[in-house]
Amino acid sequence: MAGKRKTNPAGSTNSYRADVLRVLGALKVATADQIQRISTPHLTFRHADKPTPSKRKQARTASHTGALSDMRKHGLSENGGSTDTGDALRNLTTKGLEAASYELRRPATEMGSTARGAGSSGASHPMAVNETVIALLCPKPDVAKLADDPPHVQAAAQAAVDGPSGVGTIASYWTEVPLPATGTWNAPGKGGAQADLVLTAPQDRVPLLFIEVDNCHETAEELTAKLEKYARFFRRRVKDTDGKERPMWRTRWMASEDRYGDVPHPPVLLVFNHIGERNPNRTIPRLMERTRHLWQGDRQREGHHLYDGKIPIVAVGLRNLRKHGPTGPVFLRFGRDHPQPLLEAIGNPRRDAADAREAEEWRVRQEEYQAQLRKAAREQAAKKAVEAAREAAQREARRPACACAGCGSRFTDERWEAAEETDWGRPVDTHPTLCDTCKHVAVAADQQEQAEPLPDRTDGRTPSPGPRQVPKPKSGGWFSRLRS
Repeated sequence: MAGKRKTNPAGSTNSYRADVLRVLGALKVATADQIQRISTPHLTFRHADKPTPSKRKQARTASHTGALSDMRKHGLSENGGSTDTGDALRNLTTKGLEAASYELRRPATEMGSTARGAGSSGASHPMAVNETVIALLCPKPDVAKLADDPPHVQAAAQAAVDGPSGVGTIASYWTEVPLPATGTWNAPGKGGAQADLVLTAPQDRVPLLFIEVDNCHETAEELTAKLEKYARFFRRRVKDTDGKERPMWRTRWMASEDRYGDVPHPPVLLVFNHIGERNPNRTIPRLMERTRHLWQGDRQREGHHLYDGKIPIVAVGLRNLRKHGPTGPVFLRFGRDHPQPLLEAIGNPRRDAADAREAEEWRVRQEEYQAQLRKAAREQAAKKAVEAAREAAQREARRPACACAGCGSRFTDERWEAAEETDWGRPVDTHPTLCDTCKHVAVAADQQEQAEPLPDRTDGRTPSPGPRQVPKPKSGGWFSRLRS
């Protein structure tokens, strides 16, 4: 224990230091409060009984504050100023970013900068970006870790668990990502944009989402220019590893191929944090009109739109996002007249409904076609059965009426066919009126009679030919019936 204290004087554990690396590796700069709310939200409910908000914050962030202190001793993190409310800002060093790349399982080249000096002016924009991430994540407390806490603490934590679902994990988010219209990923040229956030959460049906956070300091014209840079980046094509040209963004992020005839660009989410002088309710309509050529789709006869080569642009207020989460109907897609949940806003539900109707119609047509095939097969089978029965009846009509002349049994089909065979109009069979068994007996009897020698005379003279005496068969045998 003494050795651990010497290495980590603040008494931090590996799990809390890993929390700091993951959060600061993704967000670049954050407060201990934000780190705790993202990584261990159950602590928020455990210390809710403290008398003042400051004491509650101090209690629930103590573990991560200690981890930050130990990491600063090891050269992994540093203090980066403070926010407007006096909270200390923390960021990673270059060594810390390298350690965070292992925690986040990202290449070190994609970790970005250390964000040193971000807190020199209060870091209002990075804080808004972090709050956007927290609102999208909707971190859920681990109720099992509150098993020994009072019932009202467990009830509050369970209510948070039952609340709106979030999107992704902290590892799903990138901050300050360059979008080069010229140059390369590592050395972007002029004319490109820089995304405040990039979200990749295919497990939550959000394969790729670019996020811009505005503290309502920018005008509609400035936001339009930024979206034009997005469009320029989306249109840029480069050669991929297989030698084929693809959109540059597809060489870094995985996203499913779109449907034939409808290949929109990735969606862009605008998050308005109303702390500046601009009113988003006035900025959004002007921005919508100025960027119409970027987002407006082509209406189809079925009632939906196709957005081939267009950017789905969605707007939301940070306060609404905090309150309702990604599943709340607070996201306004440019060109639509009502807010929707995030998945519907960035998607094309009318197209999905039209495709579903078309698939259902196709399924019904296929079932009807298969039913027709089965009916035709049954009719054909019935027709063949009737034809077979008719042929069998005709065959039976042609069958000889009499039975075997020897034993009285009816001929089999094979024996009947053999008895009817002819050679130039003459019967081939020697005994056409007998069955196989009686025929064999008759043939054997004929062969025996032909093999018996004539009796010798006592005087030695050659017997004169005379009428052949045929032995009289026993009464009731096959021969008597044949003669009769």
